[in-house]
Amino acid sequence: MIQNLIIGAGPAGLAMAGSLRHAKRDFYIIEQSNHIASKWHAHYDRLHLHTIKEYSHLPYMPFPDEYPTYIHKSDLIAYYESYAAQWDIKPHYNTEATTIIKHDNEWHVHCGNQLLIAKNVIVATGINRIPNIPKWEGQENFNGEIIHANKYRNAIPYQDKRVLIIGMGNTGAEIALDLAEHNVHVGISIRSKQSIVPRDLFGRPIQKTAKILDKLPFDLGAHIGNIVRKLYFGNLAKYNIPIHSEPPIKILRETGKTPTIDLGTVARIKDGSIHIHADVSHFDKKTVYFTNGDSAVIDAVILATGYLTHLDTLIADSKNCIDQKGEPIKKCDPENQQGLYFIGFDNYKTGGILGTLRDDSDIITRSIVATN
Repeated sequence: MIQNLIIGAGPAGLAMAGSLRHAKRDFYIIEQSNHIASKWHAHYDRLHLHTIKEYSHLPYMPFPDEYPTYIHKSDLIAYYESYAAQWDIKPHYNTEATTIIKHDNEWHVHCGNQLLIAKNVIVATGINRIPNIPKWEGQENFNGEIIHANKYRNAIPYQDKRVLIIGMGNTGAEIALDLAEHNVHVGISIRSKQSIVPRDLFGRPIQKTAKILDKLPFDLGAHIGNIVRKLYFGNLAKYNIPIHSEPPIKILRETGKTPTIDLGTVARIKDGSIHIHADVSHFDKKTVYFTNGDSAVIDAVILATGYLTHLDTLIADSKNCIDQKGEPIKKCDPENQQGLYFIGFDNYKTGGILGTLRDDSDIITRSIVATN
């Protein structure tokens, strides 16, 4: 029987493996793709971390000194590969967990025709497990291309096309910026109220400022953060961008929704390089119609509509540990779920998921050590 089975060899799975290795505990790690950090390999070309390197490294191995404050995805992948080599992490590739079932005091993990039996299972499949692909009336008649943002790489295929990004989270905002910087005609359909913060403020990473505000009484820190945001961006309502009245930190803590970290998209909206549209109503062959009555002729649509975690489809009898959104319930370890752990799902803290991995992997490791 396997003592500790880790599902997923992305950053969360690597953090867990490194922490267990440091504690001299054995583990068996599986990965559905054929390489570690597969999601990072697939991201668009220009992507850098939006969090600073001091807060984003894995346990017991800081980033190299020569790495910049905001790390490009290629350097990040190289770091993850070095981390795996440093801690002798050798995933079993092309092995996808399809069902996790509790039998007495053991966990049975089905991987196609293979059955793995473990005392402890650590789920590290990530919040970006399944692309969220909405449907609209008339979409099947649309002559243009419709792809999810996870298929976007760069602006080259979109030269001389009219592109619509649906969604203005971090991915949608940055893809729109990438297209605008390459002189592509691009618009963003905004589906809900936005929470936008600058990546840097007066030459200082906003993440460091947020950490300082975190130490103040919550209402005071949130109020100061809101004032700074308004002073930096001005009145975005006149550019048809609906803004949350609540401070970004409050929205993050209550909903887990990360604010959009602006890298220059707002400036491109203000100068007219990026057009803003309301939510999509429906499609016809060449045109996208919006809920405010406007319409636009569009050649390609990129769905920056996020992802679904959907762990309820992975874990049998998940009602005690998975919420209605398909995400782990906080502090999930009720009596009948002993030995089932989750890492890489806490998006409710300043600094994002990468900033929680060191603490969370340590907490899980200490729990495992205590029960052995």
